[in-house]
Amino acid sequence: MEPLIEGVDYYLSPEGRMVFTEKYHLDKGYCCGNGCRHCPYNYDRVSEPRRTELQNQREEEKSAEA
Repeated sequence: MEPLIEGVDYYLSPEGRMVFTEKYHLDKGYCCGNGCRHCPYNYDRVSEPRRTELQNQREEEKSAEA
């Protein structure tokens, strides 16, 4: 496995947590089911009702940016 590159594969949140980027998830190739912030797989493996909550939250964030 290649070493992770800060700013490409992940960044640190203001709280100091490692947040994986969409690129990292695409390279991994599947949804892990943890509800990651940048999941490009529409939270496929996240159980309901959490999946719907995350999808709604993402839509609200997109609306607020516009």
